[in-house]
Amino acid sequence: MSATPKQTRANVIPCLRYRDAPAAIDWLCHHFGFQKQLVVPGDNNTILHAQLSFGNGMVMLGSTSAIDSEYSKLMKQPDEIGGAQTQTICVVVEDADAVYDRVLSARAPIVMDIKDEDYGGRSFTCRDLEGHVWTFGTYDPFE
Repeated sequence: MSATPKQTRANVIPCLRYRDAPAAIDWLCHHFGFQKQLVVPGDNNTILHAQLSFGNGMVMLGSTSAIDSEYSKLMKQPDEIGGAQTQTICVVVEDADAVYDRVLSARAPIVMDIKDEDYGGRSFTCRDLEGHVWTFGTYDPFE
């Protein structure tokens, strides 16, 4: 087996779980600018699997209660571990201030205010409607 990455649109895709995945999908699309690529509904207003794209990146998500699998058992919601995170998601945007304004209008908690970074770019960090941490900024590590 080769460790060489496949030539595809995105080689790293974060996966999240939400208690109210349908609301999370709407919220992430409306306030963060993601687009629905695939949404597989389950029973009782759950989501078995969803793919949301942003540029050439993507996140996948599903409902916490939709799938009882070994993979799902590995994941905890932020409020189940005191709001702590073991990872965060960074999203490269053209205009961090415009995203910041949208996030403020959604009343999302800002955990690191918008600022110019010493390493270049401008960014801020916030929590989404279920406490996952996201950073939006103009710094592109590939440039």
